[in-house]
Amino acid sequence: MIGLRTLRAVAMTAATLGGLSGALVGLLNEQGRRARVAIGVLDHLWPAPDGVYADDGSDPLRLAVLGDSMAVGVGVTHPSQMPGVLLAQALAEEAERPVRLSTYAVSGSTTRDLVPQVDAAVLDAPHVALIIIGANDVTSRMGVRESALLLGEQVRKLRAAGCGVVVGTCPDLGIVRPIPQPLRMVGHRYSLRLAAAQTAEVSRVGGVPVSLANLLAPEFMARHVDMFSSDRFHPSAVGYEAAAGVLLAPLCQVAGLWPGWAAPSLPVRSAAALAVRPSRVPGWLQRRHA
Repeated sequence: MIGLRTLRAVAMTAATLGGLSGALVGLLNEQGRRARVAIGVLDHLWPAPDGVYADDGSDPLRLAVLGDSMAVGVGVTHPSQMPGVLLAQALAEEAERPVRLSTYAVSGSTTRDLVPQVDAAVLDAPHVALIIIGANDVTSRMGVRESALLLGEQVRKLRAAGCGVVVGTCPDLGIVRPIPQPLRMVGHRYSLRLAAAQTAEVSRVGGVPVSLANLLAPEFMARHVDMFSSDRFHPSAVGYEAAAGVLLAPLCQVAGLWPGWAAPSLPVRSAAALAVRPSRVPGWLQRRHA
């Protein structure tokens, strides 16, 4: 999972950026404790449903899924709702050939944990790889630059093996309602900083970054009851379906199925999401973080 026991670390990290007062650090620590209490525990943690989808006996397209709990699909109520399964089925339909899904992602992983995942994946010579990573880097106080550079190294390793790589960058922790303000705002800022650094590094080494925060956060904020699972932290089946929807096109691109595809200039959002406005940060907190 996305480091629930380390929510306190987000608060402690805030102290290193803005010269926060001891009272404010204490407030953030207390809010981290409250968030850990408010966030529920999931009853079902399904094993990865790896295998060949749309099997017709022909040579399958090999899809590797790497990263953390969002890559795994923690929060769904049935294995068929996992993002790897959704994308394997969709890729098989688009490619008109079987797709073999291999999941290397491990719940709770940081970017450091990608190293053994990538090493194992390279041995299987995937055609396409999906990486979703970053949230645990925020909660474990991993430096933004270190995280982005390490991610770039792993993407480069996959690219050198002839694999097309799509990276879902760090999601926005600022949309998780059980995390109270101002701790949620701290998580929001760290998430976006990391996502920006990941985007630059992944692009530099030949991968395709997908901004999950930009594309999904408005929908999750507007439809939080539908989009979050029962623990109010991980996505629900509806949330993972939305994530798969924004990841499919770039995966088809790197697989050579949609060579002319280009990312839209603006994401498609529901009326409910369009009605959501950014929360106003109190002036005193902005000054603290200036």
